[in-house]
Amino acid sequence: MESIAQALQQVKGRIDRAIAHSGSAPGSVALLAVSKTQPAAAVRQAHAAGQRAFGENYVQEALAKIEVLADLRAQLEWHLIGPLQSNKTAAVARAFDWVHSVDRLKIAQRLSEQRPASLPPLNICLQVNISGEASKAGLWPAEVAGVAQAVAALPGLHLRGLMSIPAPAADPAAQRAPHRALRELLAALNAQGLGLDTLSMGMSDDLEAAVAEGATLVRVGTAIFGRRA
Repeated sequence: MESIAQALQQVKGRIDRAIAHSGSAPGSVALLAVSKTQPAAAVRQAHAAGQRAFGENYVQEALAKIEVLADLRAQLEWHLIGPLQSNKTAAVARAFDWVHSVDRLKIAQRLSEQRPASLPPLNICLQVNISGEASKAGLWPAEVAGVAQAVAALPGLHLRGLMSIPAPAADPAAQRAPHRALRELLAALNAQGLGLDTLSMGMSDDLEAAVAEGATLVRVGTAIFGRRA
């Protein structure tokens, strides 16, 4: 079985090839290593191999991991990519650097109120239900502009961009379509003067399609850490 360091190199190679194929600028796509359900030791190994940004889905699990890895806190960037309930916002506002899964204004308002003044602004992405799935979280595309303007005005937060988890598709063209829709939505927000710079889209199975459509951050777990138990 290959090591985490080897797997990271393979994923970074995939990203670099996808960037070259798309004609984007080298280094324009960052890798978020999705460490949910992985032990702190696996994060430590990935950090030793040069990885700095880690994505977590479950708040309690993440908080425990952040505490165990407190000695690396200044070198790690913690991203919440899973659902966030109102009763967990205070802990998240204190512990994380990014939240990708903001899907209602109320959650952003709570994060804004609860972000300690001693910390830099919390980086925020709005989660968009880009495939229109009834079972998925996220703002409907038509709601995004209004929520984005309101979130951008909140103190203690820095609205960075949009995140989506499209419905799975095997065909590359079908994979690209929802990523293209998210990119166009970001462009429309920037035309309103929002100055957003982040498209959090693409995972282990569709990162090439996401990069082709302008992803700036891809979220990869399985291809780095292996299948979850």
